[in-house]
Order: sequence, then C-alpha cells, then structure tokens
Amino acid sequence: MSPRLVVGAIIVDDDRRVLAARRNRPAELALQWEFPGGKVEPGESPQQALEREVHEELGCRIQVHAEFESVDGAWPINDELELRVFFASLVAGEPLPGDSHDELSWVAPVDLDALVWLEADEPIARLLQQGLLR
Repeated sequence: MSPRLVVGAIIVDDDRRVLAARRNRPAELALQWEFPGGKVEPGESPQQALEREVHEELGCRIQVHAEFESVDGAWPINDELELRVFFASLVAGEPLPGDSHDELSWVAPVDLDALVWLEADEPIARLLQQGLLR
C-alpha cells in the first residue's frame, strides 16, 4: 500500500518571509513548527487539497504555485505518510491560528533555522533557507 499524501504550503510574502505555523496538538508534535497544510482527500489534486486545508486551518485563501520537490519527488514522513510542498502566495484574508496551531509567524529566511521544525519539515526549511538567501 502506498503512503497517504500530505501537502504543505510554503507561503511567501512580498518581503520574502515564509509563514510558519506552530502545532499545539497532538501532544507529541506540540510546540514544533510546520508549513501549513494537511491530508489530500480522495478526488482532490494536491493543489486543491492545499487550498482547502489552508482555508480551513488558517481562514485565508492562497494561490498555489510550483512544487518544491525533493530528489525523490516527495518528502517521507513515515511509512504511512509522505509530504509534498508547494510555494504559494496569500490572495485573500489574513492567516490566523486555528484548532491545530497556537501561533503563526512570518519568518525571514535567515531565521528559519531558529525554529524547532517537525522532523519532516526540517530538511525543507533548511534547503529553503539556503535557496531564499541567495
């Protein structure tokens, strides 16, 4: 059985800052940062799922752009889940923490490594930091 797909948004603002979301649940993930997103439902494209999840979780609308691919195409989370991340821009509303997050932060590229990222998101943040600092 292939892993279930999870999507994440690298939302970048006009100042090239990245939106990070701090988890408040489940307990084993609390206080760790992630790129907002969620699971792809049957019949959804990854881009549709990302737009839906960000709207549900943060109350704003995004436009999904290019995928930030790993060497293998997706970023493994565990045996049951794999992550794909996409660059996105905010098109309507202001992001606000929802049920799964207690804090949001617009982070400058130089500061991305100062956050404690979820294990699956950490290599993405590291590579993103290197790319945005160029």
